[in-house]
Amino acid sequence: MTTFATAATKLDIAPIAGYLGAEISGINLREPLDEATVAELRGALLEHKVLFFRDQPLDHAAQIAFTRYFGRITNSHPYNYDPESPYKEILEVDSRKYAARAGTKKYSYANFWHSDISALVNPPAITFLRSELVPEVGGDTTWTDLGAAYANLPNSLKSFVGGLRAEHRFGGRQPRWASGSRSEQHVTTEPYVTEHPVVRVHPETGQRGLFVTPGFTSRIVGLSPRQSDRILDLLFEEITNPAYTVRIRWENDSIGVWDNRITAHQAPTDLDHLDVVRVLHRTTVEGDIPVGVDGQPSVSVVGEPFYGND
Repeated sequence: MTTFATAATKLDIAPIAGYLGAEISGINLREPLDEATVAELRGALLEHKVLFFRDQPLDHAAQIAFTRYFGRITNSHPYNYDPESPYKEILEVDSRKYAARAGTKKYSYANFWHSDISALVNPPAITFLRSELVPEVGGDTTWTDLGAAYANLPNSLKSFVGGLRAEHRFGGRQPRWASGSRSEQHVTTEPYVTEHPVVRVHPETGQRGLFVTPGFTSRIVGLSPRQSDRILDLLFEEITNPAYTVRIRWENDSIGVWDNRITAHQAPTDLDHLDVVRVLHRTTVEGDIPVGVDGQPSVSVVGEPFYGND
C-alpha cells in the first residue's frame, strides 16, 4: 500500500510543445510524496501526456517506489530479459547488454514508433524511463499525441475508422523482433496477439485516440491485405505528423513518464555510427483492457493479460 507524506509540494509545470509534454520541477522524487502532490502529478499526466523530470538521481528501489504512486507496477516485461536481476520490475535499456545478447550494436529496446507492448490485451497504462548514462549528443526520444491525431481527422474518416479493429503483435507488419537472438525467440515460442479497436477511448479522460502503430499493428481485421496496408499507411502517417510530437533531450538522472494509452513514441536511430553508451531503466504500471467507441473491449487472440504486483 502506498503511504503519503503530510507536507505539500509546490510543483512547477512547464509545457514544452503545442500538443503534449511538460517539464516538472520543484519536486524531489527520492522523498515520499503527499497525496495532493500525487493527485497533481496524475492530473498533469492526463493533461500533458508526457512528463519530464530533471536532476533526479534515483536508484532502482526509488524508481520502483515512485512508479507505485501511479498504480500496480508490473514485472519488467512479458518476456523477462534479465531473469537474474533482483529488481524484477526494471527493464534495462542498456546498449552494452543489447550488443552482448544480439551480437550487434543497438541503443534501444524498440527504435520504431510504438505504444509499449500493445500486443498485450492490457498494455501498460503508464511507462517510466530513467536515464543513468546517456551520450552527450544524440539519443533523444520523440512522443506523439494519438488523441490529437484522431481529433484532426475529417469527420467522415473518424466515423470510418471508429468501426475498425486491428491486430497487434510483436513486429507489426514486419518481423523486426525475430532476429534469432535468444532474448527474442519468445516472439515465436510464446506469442502475444490481440485485436484492439483502431480508435481507443481513454478510460479516465474519455478522449478518443488512434490506437495503431507501425511497431505492433499488423493488419486491419476483416480487410484484404492490400486494403489493410493502405489504411494503415494512412493512419501511420497521421500519428507521426510532426505537429503532434514532442522531442526530448535526455540528460543523466532524467525521468520520463508517459500515458501509454494515448501516446506512441520512437526511440533514437541516430547513434549507430557513434561509439557511445546509453543506459536507461524502464518500469510500467498495469493497464486496463482498451475499449472502442462502440463500447466493445479488446480481445486476446493469443496470450494472457499482464497483471501487476500487489
